[in-house]
Amino acid sequence: MSTPTTPVRTERIGSTLLITLDRPEARNAVNAAVATALTAALDELEADPELRAGVLTGEGGTFSAGMDLKAALRGESPEVEGRGFGGLTEAAPAKPLIAAVEGYAMGGGFELALACDLIVAAEDARFGLPEVKRGLIAAGGGVIRLPKRIPHHLAMELLLTGDPVDGRRAGELGLAGRVTATGQAVAEALRLAERLAENAPLALAAVKRVVRAADGAPDADAFAFQRGAMKTLMASADVREGMTAFAERRPARWTGR
Repeated sequence: MSTPTTPVRTERIGSTLLITLDRPEARNAVNAAVATALTAALDELEADPELRAGVLTGEGGTFSAGMDLKAALRGESPEVEGRGFGGLTEAAPAKPLIAAVEGYAMGGGFELALACDLIVAAEDARFGLPEVKRGLIAAGGGVIRLPKRIPHHLAMELLLTGDPVDGRRAGELGLAGRVTATGQAVAEALRLAERLAENAPLALAAVKRVVRAADGAPDADAFAFQRGAMKTLMASADVREGMTAFAERRPARWTGR
């Protein structure tokens, strides 16, 4: 586990890395230190072959209030070069990442959640992109990603009003795949992560690569990219193991090779 002084804690739970933003006194707002520490946590997830998925959450009943405005006024940047806000919004982690949202996910906090592959939300969580109320836009991926996640006009309403929605509404919109009682988002996200870990790690990574490559691409280009991904998978030991395990009616033993 990370040292207590870091603004981002990590804890290995089975094959999952639980990543916790730990600045509850600032509602887990992202400053330069948080961005650096979150980058390190994501690197830890990617580097360890025993880890199959990550869960991102916040300490103290709040996911994240977004950018630390006081730090920004002091000249601190919450971005990491090449990886975006918090070291995540423009990154492309190979392993699945689940946002477990309790309390507020506002501004950049919402954008961190949008950068994850899956969202689990407590029913009373609050998601919002209030940047227009401050003369800004949600430039950490909110303006780009939200219209791809929910119907266009609903996304535009959230982006243009800056008004939040709760976790229950986020579930109705399809923004959150699972909605839980208050205080249960992390537990449900960990269960979901273990479910993902039952599947082949190379295949999970390939799904993510193909989805990213197909986003906005012509069908012919998307299928061409997918054929390359399938060729790589078909040559892997995991495909042979998956087929053998099916034939032998036993759980697969994945090696990631």
